[in-house]
Amino acid sequence: MIPLKKVQDLILKHNNLEKELSSGNIDKDNFVKKSKEYSELNEIINNAKQFENFERSKKDLENLINEENNDSEIKNLAKIELNDLIRNNQINEQKLKMFLLPKDEADSKNAIIEIRAGTGGLEASLFVSDLFKMYEKVSNKKKWNLEIISISKSEAGGLKEVISLIKGKNIYSSLKYESGVHRVQRVPDTETQGRVHTSAATVAVLPEAEDVDVRIDDKDLRIDVFRSSGPGGQSVNTTDSAVRITHIPSGIVVSQQDEKSQIRNKEKGLKILRSRLYEFERQKRDEQRSKERKNKIGTGDRSERIRTYNFPQGRVTDHRINLTIHKLEQFMEGELFDEMTENLLLQDQETEMNNLN
Repeated sequence: MIPLKKVQDLILKHNNLEKELSSGNIDKDNFVKKSKEYSELNEIINNAKQFENFERSKKDLENLINEENNDSEIKNLAKIELNDLIRNNQINEQKLKMFLLPKDEADSKNAIIEIRAGTGGLEASLFVSDLFKMYEKVSNKKKWNLEIISISKSEAGGLKEVISLIKGKNIYSSLKYESGVHRVQRVPDTETQGRVHTSAATVAVLPEAEDVDVRIDDKDLRIDVFRSSGPGGQSVNTTDSAVRITHIPSGIVVSQQDEKSQIRNKEKGLKILRSRLYEFERQKRDEQRSKERKNKIGTGDRSERIRTYNFPQGRVTDHRINLTIHKLEQFMEGELFDEMTENLLLQDQETEMNNLN
């Protein structure tokens, strides 16, 4: 049951906004912001008012039913109305719970997705490549724009690390559950005896931060330049174009060397740094909420094992919600990504709704 005080606060807020917006004594910036708040409350206000009046309406109908002087027709009509009232209250409560769920301010943002090889050597780097291709295919199907920020290749077509920016509508809300350790079980091509090997890759999904989200003072940065190098220490160019940016207060370090231009490397490095700082601050602020969510969905910590891709058995299992999809090939083609995400979202919402009680 939702605390009645929460619902009464919504009604009071709606009334106050209505008075403020109709008064004409409000500047342009605040008018836009408060008009949006008012519009959002308008969608739920009737449900809120009915929920607030439920107990009183219920009591009135029960009095009609229990009144000895009332004839049977009045009592039967009151019983029908009472059943309708109770059903309607359940609908109102569900809608109010959904409305009152904490909003993640980052959901509407683009996302930076970082994939790195974990345990498993060459096989882990091949798995990074497979995961990256999967996210590429998901992006193509959804008409998202994927832009590679940084890529580091290994032997045999694998990737040690790849960092990408994915742009579109509500990207972070679609990808945020991907953060964590992804484990793969399969027989490597180099395995002569058919033994299954286990390796892993880490995925970190960060909301793309704008200048307005995170302000970085130049005095807080130490920028080092060095010569870019390719695999095995091979020199890529003869100028100091690679950039290492250290954010002194947080200790976060970002290196960027994909571009031949030092300026472009610095721009890309600052983009990654800004998003890591934004996520760092969000996690600090939402620490308590993360603890409450951990049992079901997890914290999104990249050290937490979230999913296993078992190729011999053709299945993918998400350990946070105990969901197994027995169509691994289709999943790797990006075809069943929405099914996984929707189940994670539903479980997350259910946990949040339980926390409202």
